[in-house]
Amino acid sequence: MTNNPIYAVLDLGTNTFHLLIAEIKEGKIHKITHAEEGVKLGEGGIAVGIITEPAFNRGIEALKKIAEKIKGFKVEKVRAVGTAALRSAKNGGEFIETVRNLTGIEIELIEGWLEAELIYTGVKHALEIDDNSLIIDIGGGSVEFVFCNPTGILWKKSFPIGAAKLTAFFHHADPISKEEVAEMHGFFREQLQELTPVIKRYRPETLIGSAGAFESFAALCAKADSLPLDLSKQTSFSFNLDTFNRVAVNLLKTTHAQREAMPDIIPVRVDMIISATVLTQYILELTKVREMKLSTFALKEGLLYSLA
Repeated sequence: MTNNPIYAVLDLGTNTFHLLIAEIKEGKIHKITHAEEGVKLGEGGIAVGIITEPAFNRGIEALKKIAEKIKGFKVEKVRAVGTAALRSAKNGGEFIETVRNLTGIEIELIEGWLEAELIYTGVKHALEIDDNSLIIDIGGGSVEFVFCNPTGILWKKSFPIGAAKLTAFFHHADPISKEEVAEMHGFFREQLQELTPVIKRYRPETLIGSAGAFESFAALCAKADSLPLDLSKQTSFSFNLDTFNRVAVNLLKTTHAQREAMPDIIPVRVDMIISATVLTQYILELTKVREMKLSTFALKEGLLYSLA
């Protein structure tokens, strides 16, 4: 028996709903169980700020399953947070009310700045931040940027340019065309103007990608370099930047069907990994970092530490 309280946290993202049930012992997460439900909450409506009926229903069904899973454990506290898709959807409130009525789960809508802070909290428990670093979390609806160093956060901001939005706006050819990549770059230059002076000020040496697409990048790069990788046991991975660049160039040449056949890319990420790749390449070029790392900890782990 354990005297440590058991917590359940839910990160209700634009693409995936994540559940983590765990306890914290001596400052470390001891996972009891976790689940991921690919819901694509933003599919078909994210560009116009609505959750479509099929996506709404997928989300509700996923949370019914998650609620049943939580009932199987003696959970002391549940914290469920909604991010970009629920923040921006006109019918987000209706979704939250429906979930409360059907499952008893209370969803808390969090602002982008708090999302960024919680991501940082998760990341700093996954790996050592030992220089000026830039954490990037590419979600479906938003992207969080956190400049930090060994002592804490230097600057943070959430931008509404997530991979689901980028895919809906720009990625229509199969494979993605050079023109679409160029359009995306133009969009980044316009939307991310604030980053340039911050990069000049803090000069990050390491880019840390938190979970999501970076887990797929790590799996593809490890395979390319014949390296062992077990993301169920590892909390971090160091990229060889040359390998990542080769993998990225090859990814942008793939069709939907080719990516669908890749075991290292989960189904919900098959299309959105392309936008995530273009954005990561853009940020690498902008920052000229020396290193790139994966943190498998992100928002849900930050949420867990917020309860302890």
